[in-house]
Amino acid sequence: MREQGVPPKLLDVLRLDGYARLLGIELEEVRPGYARASMEARGEHRNFLGVTHGGVVFSLADTAFAAASNSHNQQAVAISATIHFLRAPSPGRISAECFEEHRGSRLGFYRVEVRDGSGEVVAAMQALVYRRDAPVVSGG
Repeated sequence: MREQGVPPKLLDVLRLDGYARLLGIELEEVRPGYARASMEARGEHRNFLGVTHGGVVFSLADTAFAAASNSHNQQAVAISATIHFLRAPSPGRISAECFEEHRGSRLGFYRVEVRDGSGEVVAAMQALVYRRDAPVVSGG
């Protein structure tokens, strides 16, 4: 994983997310206000129509969102997330990039793009966090 300006202990915590690991999601890059994650969309991730399940696509986007919003080592919890599924991803690797659009003392606004292996945007998410007065990890 590539990281810039994020405490190593925080990166360890972000990497150990059990649900993301269960799905095979890997954090590829985390820096303050930004994260990129990817996963291999396998057969068991498909729905009854044979396409990658929307819940899997949302989970990938949410993992990138969680990493980006907590990358400042201030606890950030989601209060809203809206995803738009634009097209079914082609089989194979899918990735999500999260960009911090606004960082206030209490609220943060984020934009996530999910792309398939051909680079096409397959989903777009907008999300809002509430910031708590506590670090994610103490001692950085």
